[in-house]
Amino acid sequence: MKTQNMNRDWIATARTLNQALPNLQRYTGAIVVVKFGGHAMGDDAAMDEFARDIVLMQMVGVNPVIVHGGGPMINEKLDALGIKSEFVNGKRVTDAATVEVVEMVLSGLVGKRIVQAINRQGGKAVGLSGKDANLMVCKQTNPDLGFVGTPDKMDASILRDLFEKGTIPVIAPIGAGHNGETFNVNGDTAAGAIAAALKADRLLLLTDVEGVKNKSGDVLTELTSQSIRDMIADGTIAGGMIPKTETALLAIDGGVRGVVILDGRAPNACLLELYTSHGAGTLIRG
Repeated sequence: MKTQNMNRDWIATARTLNQALPNLQRYTGAIVVVKFGGHAMGDDAAMDEFARDIVLMQMVGVNPVIVHGGGPMINEKLDALGIKSEFVNGKRVTDAATVEVVEMVLSGLVGKRIVQAINRQGGKAVGLSGKDANLMVCKQTNPDLGFVGTPDKMDASILRDLFEKGTIPVIAPIGAGHNGETFNVNGDTAAGAIAAALKADRLLLLTDVEGVKNKSGDVLTELTSQSIRDMIADGTIAGGMIPKTETALLAIDGGVRGVVILDGRAPNACLLELYTSHGAGTLIRG
């Protein structure tokens, strides 16, 4: 009986691979930017599963780019150092001392952990920040927020060089200022700007919700940019979903073919989105 069940599993796996072929071909050579954060970052098993998915994507022809956050890790380090942190409209007020800690945690601790996870799974990853090779030069978002930046000038040539070498970029959302400053950049915002600079085929925003929902609480599988604007205007999209959908709109306006907001807690979320007919989360297109 056990052998029969195993055989059924093998047959189901083979069928899944067979059905994935059109999508495997569809994404050959595509650039896919993945914003990684939330639940999976704090769980070793989930991190390893995410890393395997990314390596598999590359092995079947995708050029993946990882942009990561790290808010909980930043909070832990600030608390340990006795540095108080305040938020205004969901954005961290970042003084000179705080931005040093943010850069240390994101470019060091968090970024290198993701790089190591990908390398353990047989990939070849390298950690960067937006400061490297002037990938992301920023202007100050708001003087009241201190060293918080908004991407102003992008140069993605270093990422294309890494693609040619079979290397997966893992990017911390730290930007350079026009006058030598260091800026803390919202992870979703950074991912959207990088995806636009690359004219990516897909931007996957991994979050802790299933996708964009209607007023009845149902997840909507596909939306247009205009639908998003209408849903923000009538209050259907509210709270923390507003900045994510606004990031999606800016990315699409910048040339990204589609943005998906999906639940990063779901096993193999990226593979489900790219390689199954039903996808995962909410796809937003122009």
